[in-house]
Amino acid sequence: MNKKEIVLVVMDGVGISDETYGNAVKNANTPNLDYLMNNYPHTLIKAHGTYVGLPSDEDMGNSEVGHNALGCGQIYSQGAKLVNTSLSSGEMFKGSTWKALVENAKTSTMHFIGLLSDGNVHSNINHLFTLMEQAKKDGIKRVRIHILLDGRDVDETSALKYVDMLEKEISELNDSNFNAKIASGGGRMYITMDRYESDWKMVERGWHTHVLGDARMFDSATSAIETYRKELNVIDQNLPNFVIGESGVPVGTIEDGDSVIFFNFRGDRALEISESFDQDDFNKFDRIRRPHVMYAGMLQYDADLKIPRNYLTEPPKIKNTLTEELCKYNIREYAISETQKFGHVTYFWNGNRTEKFNDELEEYAEVPSDVISFDKKPAMKSYEITDKLIDAIKSRKYDFLRTNFPNGDMVGHTGNYEATIKSLEAVDENLHRIIEAVKEVDGILIVLADHGNAEEMYQLKDRSKKIPKTSHTLNPVPFIIYANDTSNIHIKDGTFGLANVASTITTLMGIDANPNWLESIIEYKK
Repeated sequence: MNKKEIVLVVMDGVGISDETYGNAVKNANTPNLDYLMNNYPHTLIKAHGTYVGLPSDEDMGNSEVGHNALGCGQIYSQGAKLVNTSLSSGEMFKGSTWKALVENAKTSTMHFIGLLSDGNVHSNINHLFTLMEQAKKDGIKRVRIHILLDGRDVDETSALKYVDMLEKEISELNDSNFNAKIASGGGRMYITMDRYESDWKMVERGWHTHVLGDARMFDSATSAIETYRKELNVIDQNLPNFVIGESGVPVGTIEDGDSVIFFNFRGDRALEISESFDQDDFNKFDRIRRPHVMYAGMLQYDADLKIPRNYLTEPPKIKNTLTEELCKYNIREYAISETQKFGHVTYFWNGNRTEKFNDELEEYAEVPSDVISFDKKPAMKSYEITDKLIDAIKSRKYDFLRTNFPNGDMVGHTGNYEATIKSLEAVDENLHRIIEAVKEVDGILIVLADHGNAEEMYQLKDRSKKIPKTSHTLNPVPFIIYANDTSNIHIKDGTFGLANVASTITTLMGIDANPNWLESIIEYKK
């Protein structure tokens, strides 16, 4: 076994593109990344679509499926693909959860809450339509939809397009025995969809909006969106909350006896609202009124914590992860990031597992994220993460260390090009510090990304207006190996993805890869 320390750095949201327009990665001053790319073994690997278990190669990758693939060395059907299969086969509607939700709401209301777009990262509007259609077939008479506006995984001001699609679906379904209406809504970064407990106020606003009907009232979702745009000049993800009312009364508060389905399939931004409905001893905010409902998620967003208790689609059962394999060899691991991506280097990396595989061999460190728009502080916690990581490297206590710098993704999602440039330059400064620490201990450094984002900060279709692009991309990501001596490390020919990284790590360690994994990206000759 090779006893050199191996350090893996994920530069979140850093894709590679030859395009210079709006390319914060190419246009930032990144001498250390450039140095690595020019002087050490490297290649570009795939981080989207079928390479990470999504339905097609038109689907953008994301941090969750990316870290699943990195940490398990295999390609599992993910998110939309799982739900697509369950819906198309009809298995979802044969399950006990769907049947119980329907039975519960036969004489009350079935509510759907979720992200209204076809971005296919957190949700898909077509899944909502299928659920609504089946609800009608199964005898549900009253449906209310609570829409979260996207503008992050799709065009930043595309909300009305999806509202029109939903209103058309509602019009076609409604008759004397079925009544569906949009009940409430708001931007995904203003209500409901917080993650990693960064800002529970978002979830509280969502609760007040969807459950209590406590928000500014409009006669339609279109009117709400158009009014807020005119008044505030903000993009969809930041639009304030609203409720739809008739004669001054909300059309769709959530009441005792109702059924509630959160139709997002991605877990990180679904956990907290699910806790709000599910937990008896909930204390994150005053719910004012907690209706007695049957609540279910599209999937179970955290299987270890059983959140939520009820769910419609079984999540992938990820086995034979890298951490499981390394524990067999008593390899000591260290994982660190700030709150925004801490779950990615722990829970998602370990195959959607909250608990450690071995408490003695695994150590986690979380740096609390600031509750702030990340373009206001683009360095985020990169310096604090690096301080702790370097201490861990120099301690010689660990064999494999990993971290995630969220900057390229989290600042990239704000649409602020200049701030994203600064965020990448901060990551690059800290990359230099890590290189020096790895050099000092004669270790091996792997630098890569989990998906693209920061390399396409403007919409490419209209270059005259510099329209911000806030979504992920389809571009490949870098994969680089640094060491004092890399003469024995050779990149293989071929097309590789994130799932090839696990066996690459074990190759560098001189141990056998799990037979279920994809092949190594490198040949390593001692």
